Amino acid sequence: MHSEPRSRILGTGAYAPEQVLTNLDLERLVETSDQWIRERTGIRERRIARPEETTSDMAHVAARRALEMAGLRPDQLDMIIVGTISGDVPMPACAAFLQRKLGITEIPAFDVSAACAGFLYALSIADQFIRSGLHRHILVVGAELLSRVLNWEDRATCVLFGDGAGAVVLGPANDGRGVLSTKLHTDSTLVDSLKIPAGGSAERITPESLARRRDKVAMSGSDIFKVAVKKLSSVSAAALSDAGLTASDVRWVVPHQANLRIISQVAQRLDIPLERFVLNLERYGNTSSASIPIALDEAVRDKRIRDGDTVLMCALGGGISFASALVRM
Repeated sequence: MHSEPRSRILGTGAYAPEQVLTNLDLERLVETSDQWIRERTGIRERRIARPEETTSDMAHVAARRALEMAGLRPDQLDMIIVGTISGDVPMPACAAFLQRKLGITEIPAFDVSAACAGFLYALSIADQFIRSGLHRHILVVGAELLSRVLNWEDRATCVLFGDGAGAVVLGPANDGRGVLSTKLHTDSTLVDSLKIPAGGSAERITPESLARRRDKVAMSGSDIFKVAVKKLSSVSAAALSDAGLTASDVRWVVPHQANLRIISQVAQRLDIPLERFVLNLERYGNTSSASIPIALDEAVRDKRIRDGDTVLMCALGGGISFASALVRM
């Protein structure tokens, strides 16, 4: 029995920009094809933010929707955590802008930078604060405006990513529901395989670095692919083991929506049918830290995920950081 409360997901919310960029649209931008993208990734289209739209704007809509489902006002929140690597500005945190848009002050609001694993890192942190009894209600957001940090001449990366935001509100529960376990890992041996090279202390932004697109996402896709299946499978198995459950106990898997081939292989390794995976990457592409909460919100709202369902979430991104969470809804 648990002597301390678990943190339970009280509400979910999501937002995706209206503009759709299809694979056929990308054929006009770079040397690629709809067939090539679909066969290698499973992606057909993705969403692109309006020029005036910011990451915190998208996070704000997702947050409001999650709060509405949870039946809470913004002033009932005790903390805001945003997983993002594409905030409004380098400093301060995207979470601070979101806090202002929600009309609340004085509560802690901060960002977590773990790339595609950012939402699960943020969820795990929030879970600890609620389990400890320090806070009751925490807003966790994954939000990315990646179209601003992509090299639209690099066909290896620009076809993969999209913009969007997803959010959950966590609160305490003592009824058996809630976050059963979380696992966080970083393997820094591949730290150079997925990164934005310029813009930090290691490499300044200069006219030369801008001309070489060093301020945009650079990825060695083959390096990431080789380890993704292994790491996602192992971190998922660890979450199950920690909770004393097996794959047969999982009703739904909500994976990071990066690549259908990777997800299919993870399904095989975990011995969970692909039909029990919540998939939307063909419509949104890889929205990094936003991908899991967007997919989770869709499945909650269309009633695929119901009260009492055990849901496994897993993600891997730059760092490379990888994480999992097992939640009873």
